[in-house]
Amino acid sequence: MIRIYTQIEQGEEWLRRHRSCLPVFTCVLGFTATGLIPGISAAGRTPEDRKYTACADAEFLYYGSARKPQYPLPPLAAGASPVLISRAVVEAFKIPVYLFNAGLPQSPAVPAIDLGGTPARCLSEGAAMELTTVRHLLEQGLLWGESLASNIQQGYLVLGECVVGGTTTALAILTGLGIEAAGKVNSSHPVCNHAQKWAIVQAGLEKMRVTEGKIDLQNPKSKIQNSLDPLQLVAAVGDPMQVVVAGMAIAASRSCGVLLAGGTQMLAVYALMSAIAQAYSLSWQPTEVVVGTTRWVAEDLTGGTVDLALSLAKSSLTQSGGTPPLLATQLSFADSRYPQFQAYEQGFVKEGMGAGAACIAAHLSYDWQQSQLLAAIENQFERLCLVNSQ
Repeated sequence: MIRIYTQIEQGEEWLRRHRSCLPVFTCVLGFTATGLIPGISAAGRTPEDRKYTACADAEFLYYGSARKPQYPLPPLAAGASPVLISRAVVEAFKIPVYLFNAGLPQSPAVPAIDLGGTPARCLSEGAAMELTTVRHLLEQGLLWGESLASNIQQGYLVLGECVVGGTTTALAILTGLGIEAAGKVNSSHPVCNHAQKWAIVQAGLEKMRVTEGKIDLQNPKSKIQNSLDPLQLVAAVGDPMQVVVAGMAIAASRSCGVLLAGGTQMLAVYALMSAIAQAYSLSWQPTEVVVGTTRWVAEDLTGGTVDLALSLAKSSLTQSGGTPPLLATQLSFADSRYPQFQAYEQGFVKEGMGAGAACIAAHLSYDWQQSQLLAAIENQFERLCLVNSQ
């Protein structure tokens, strides 16, 4: 039920060390105005819906359908929210859940730890966040990563996210770090909107080059210079989740296993971790970190996830971390009774709220198989539909 796509020996060793160990599940919530661009994301049918996706997902992850939500799950063009998958796992095994607000336009209606961040402006402006905010969020990530890991005995930390538009900010970070990522990222659309993402990223990086005084007048489209501070890159074209999770993972890797829960977005976080650790001489343990997602992401024919993972070691800014093991749950919805889940097999939604990593944890720590996962996920959906019909 778990397939390893890159760094197979390292991935097998990580799985061996953590089999039957107990996970701690975290989710870092963030916002970028990039997610409000028409057509950029399918994680909410309209830009107005997408303003509240992170709050809605966090509320369902924490409470399930047990109470009337302040922020109902937003309507999707097709499919069902991936938080149904994550909730099925954390509820079944009573996995501890920690929610962090890295920068949302409104406060979530759950017990979330506020990290003092801010929502990011659209990355096309080349000035997404203040550098002081990014530095503060890194410090918070390092502190919380150390704190969470100190309470984990022989277990591992799952680091998830919810940022609508986050695959576009991921593309910007990867490109800014000198990684060839164009055409390789994923999206919640069945066919990735690569041209739209790339145009936005190019606009943001071009403005950043001018602002930072790093434009090469002989070649205005040149890559960002290698002397760039990675925190300046995040401030220019990133989102608040990225630097928080990078800090958490760097610190936690020193004493426990880390499962970065996501696809493209977590590959960008891994690259950022490597660049930050290199730039600021921070110690970390790359062999303790893996990236975990769904097969719908890992095998997305309209992206290039595996190739992207292999590309991380090619940048001088990220060589210290090398290529991470890329794992994916082999969960299938082909036999689901509900078209909302069958839509995943057509390429809709794919991943989010740590769904893939939650399934990996169910396989690894509790030996759940396909039938048990599918039944638990469909049960969540049925209970949600029942509440919505009342």
